Amino acid sequence: MRYMYGFLMAVLLFLSGCGSPEPKNEVIGNQYTLEECKEELLEAEDFSQGESIDLIVVVKKERKMYLYKDNKVQNTLPISLGKNPVGAKQQQGDNRTPEGEFWISRKLCSPKYYRSLCISYPRPEDKAIAAKKGVNPGGAVTIHAQPAWNADGKGDQYTLSQNWTQGCVAVTNSAMKDLWYAVREGVPIVIR
Repeated sequence: MRYMYGFLMAVLLFLSGCGSPEPKNEVIGNQYTLEECKEELLEAEDFSQGESIDLIVVVKKERKMYLYKDNKVQNTLPISLGKNPVGAKQQQGDNRTPEGEFWISRKLCSPKYYRSLCISYPRPEDKAIAAKKGVNPGGAVTIHAQPAWNADGKGDQYTLSQNWTQGCVAVTNSAMKDLWYAVREGVPIVIR
């Protein structure tokens, strides 16, 4: 199975025109290196000038993310969602993106997806609903960037045309670089 996955990824890379990732995102062994990210994380915490985002709204049906400041849309980003995008996340493994009001709980350097903004899912009510059903609500839902095979962004058109995550919201690496500096922990995010 693992060999089949590797073969399919190689075919995908060939068909999409993606070669080896550019060194700008430093990918080694199918993982992003974390040194640059850790430096950026410190810079992002010191960020005090420029545009900042005070609300994120994800509209699943449109597959778009709206970034707000002072009740005005500052930017609109195309997104990918969980492989099973219709409806709210019910349990671990359902490949659905949660719906509701959350907040950005932390920033994370990801060896798999470049950079991530963690979403405060599951909330207490999500845990209670899952407990009544006798299931695990899941967790580790993020806004993340692209997998290492698309570090250079040449596969963005393909990845943004698909819902391929396990329930996360995916953006391009360049969009994540902007979000990294513009979004602070605690910023509300509405997913509907």
